[in-house]
Amino acid sequence: MRLSKNFLLSEFTKSNTATRLGIDNTPGPVEIQALQDLADAVAQPVRDHYKRPTIITSGFRCLDLNRALRSGDNSQHILGQAMDHEVPGVSNYDLACFIRDNLSFDQLILEFYKRGDPNSGWVHVSFVSPEKNRHEILTAEKGGIYRYGLHY
Repeated sequence: MRLSKNFLLSEFTKSNTATRLGIDNTPGPVEIQALQDLADAVAQPVRDHYKRPTIITSGFRCLDLNRALRSGDNSQHILGQAMDHEVPGVSNYDLACFIRDNLSFDQLILEFYKRGDPNSGWVHVSFVSPEKNRHEILTAEKGGIYRYGLHY
């Protein structure tokens, strides 16, 4: 199933952990609509801007998969509203800055980025709706530390 011009549902649901553990990571219609909104609002504009493939490392996670990954039950991944992603050849800090400056989002987290290592970490972004998005910007660091804004 195509979610947008360049993105398939399978890119947002693929999980080696789910496969290894035999977890069915199939989203329902509500989650599929949320994934389509996320693709339209964030993933596709990122792809269009950089003109490079966007690698989604984690998208939709059913509750069992989310728990297997030791993520909280309140994760927006469960709702189909979040993705972790990277764009090869683009630093994750620059990717986060592009999203911050140009797109509508609920939460943007630059996760575990290290200055001087453009391939380090990843960018988490969620989308609810233009009216409900919080536009929260965070940087995640080792030890469970979250700081407001983008830092490196």
